[in-house]
Amino acid sequence: MQILFNLCKFIRVYGSQINKMRLFTTTILFTFICILLFAQGDPKAKSILDNVSKKVKTLKSLKANFSITITGAKNAKTQVKKGVVYMKGDKYYVTLSGQEIYCDNKTVWTYMKESNEVQVSSFDPNENTFTPSKLFTNFYDREYYYTYLGEQTVGSKKVDVIVLTPTNRSKQFTKVELMIDKAQSVVAGGKMYEKNGNVYTYTVSGYTPNPVLNDNMFVFNAKKFPNVEVVDLR
Repeated sequence: MQILFNLCKFIRVYGSQINKMRLFTTTILFTFICILLFAQGDPKAKSILDNVSKKVKTLKSLKANFSITITGAKNAKTQVKKGVVYMKGDKYYVTLSGQEIYCDNKTVWTYMKESNEVQVSSFDPNENTFTPSKLFTNFYDREYYYTYLGEQTVGSKKVDVIVLTPTNRSKQFTKVELMIDKAQSVVAGGKMYEKNGNVYTYTVSGYTPNPVLNDNMFVFNAKKFPNVEVVDLR
């Protein structure tokens, strides 16, 4: 089964949560409009991104650990969140610092432990949002201009750095810097720059290819959360 690349509603789930100080209810609001024409880009950058996409598309499922550091404008505040993402096709399950996000390819549930509340929305694969599945395929070919910035050493890893600029300049993020592990052809991390000055720095590690994932993992089970408040946004 094919797994798509853009770390739907997960990144949309990210941003709106952070900006509202309710981290990751619907996280990193990243609504880039997909245009019909492919963006023109650096051939070297495209080749690297294509290799990442090709590798992940061969997997039936994937697990990865990640961390996100949010630095406010003028370094006003810094937040660090760690989590794990499980993917199987367009289905995903994310755990992140008191929040859990479920998607079974039909419905998205965003559960917040502190308030014991779950928000329910419909999953739309055609919606122009940044999703866990998109974070691992060729979304870049129509949503961004991409440029190869060069090679860097991060810890013990050699990474290729690619800058993505949204084709729609009215969007919330001005650019994204991706770091691609040269040895493994996987996303190692990057930075997202928001117009209001916020910077999201993320790292991805601990990739586990083809873990056995039961489909029940991607569905919110209210019975496991007594007295949970359900907010249906559909």
